[in-house]
Amino acid sequence: MYPTIRFTEYLDLDLETELWTCHDCGHRLTAARASYKTGCLVAERDPREVHAPVIDGEYTFAPDSNWIRIVEFYCPGCGRQIETEYLPPGHPITHDIDVDIDALKARIDAAEIAVIDGKICRATEAAQ
Repeated sequence: MYPTIRFTEYLDLDLETELWTCHDCGHRLTAARASYKTGCLVAERDPREVHAPVIDGEYTFAPDSNWIRIVEFYCPGCGRQIETEYLPPGHPITHDIDVDIDALKARIDAAEIAVIDGKICRATEAAQ
């Protein structure tokens, strides 16, 4: 049986089922060999909703929606915001986490690494 690894504040990797899951509610997002973002609810926001102008005039220090968009990713189970991206309009969603699951499992099987409280550590550290 393989453990669950905490990858980000709100994103876990269940190695046993090979699924990305929400850390808060355990909702299964998608297969771990794919981008977790494909299993999330997605909201695109106008940057002016998030970053109000600082000063009046032509240059307000607020992002220009012709140049940037804000894309938010939420857990469909509990609504927890998992990730946010600032992207140029038309730019594809980024694939920001790519895990070699087979190598990770092999290292666990060979007792090179262990997972303690969701964190990967050297097997020697786990024995202490």
